[in-house]
Amino acid sequence: MKYFKEFIGETLGTFVLILFGCGSVAVLILFDEYNSIFQIALVWGIIISLAIYLTRHLSNAHFNPAVTIAMVLSKRMSPRLMPLYFIAQFLGAFLGAAAVYALFSPSIAAYESAHEIVRGSYESTLTARMFGEFYTKIGGTAVVSMPLAMFAEMLGTGILIMMVFALTEGCNVGRPSDSIAPLFIGLTVSSIVCLIAPLTQAGLNPARDFGPRMVAWIAGWGDAAFPDNSGGFFWVYILSPIIGAVIATCFFIWVIEPQMKKKNQSVNE
Repeated sequence: MKYFKEFIGETLGTFVLILFGCGSVAVLILFDEYNSIFQIALVWGIIISLAIYLTRHLSNAHFNPAVTIAMVLSKRMSPRLMPLYFIAQFLGAFLGAAAVYALFSPSIAAYESAHEIVRGSYESTLTARMFGEFYTKIGGTAVVSMPLAMFAEMLGTGILIMMVFALTEGCNVGRPSDSIAPLFIGLTVSSIVCLIAPLTQAGLNPARDFGPRMVAWIAGWGDAAFPDNSGGFFWVYILSPIIGAVIATCFFIWVIEPQMKKKNQSVNE
């Protein structure tokens, strides 16, 4: 299979990301083992860094359709690879969430029994949050409006994309070395999670949301696996990160990158 290493890299990296990331959310909900959002954010940041180290020489470690789109738009990746990356990312996310469910299925059932939660009811969104993200409270009261949730996801993803470019592009003389850049990308994710997770659970990644959400839907949560009846999962967690990535990419390649190159030229003259 042509591009097999890229497919394996994206599938494996996304699998590891979701296994530990969604697994940490499951541990929080089921066992109350974390005391603050900072701890969850740190887990996501650490596992992203480790997943990048694991697979970056296979696929450049995107794990996120929004990142892949940014790389194609900036001409850092061939468009013909985009469908393969998308398939691998969604497959890895689905398998990672399936592994989380396999690990914690007895504990989930015990939690539902202890709290008199019927899986598939709206109240079961409390446990469905282990998989897909939600921006609404149990009971139907919105924590944030859909437009605000969309803006939060666009902003968070846009910041992530700009930082990825800034931390890896040669025109930025202030970037860290390649050996430690994954650590700073992980810290970026942790920081973004701390900022917007109270609003949207900080998806930032269509594959991270859709793959695990499908696992919840198949495993019996049904409609409760989705945040509302208005297509919010698509508008907030699929489309918004992509829009944020496109805006951030255009801003970087049209505004920031030329200024960095101009600065480098003036220094060398």
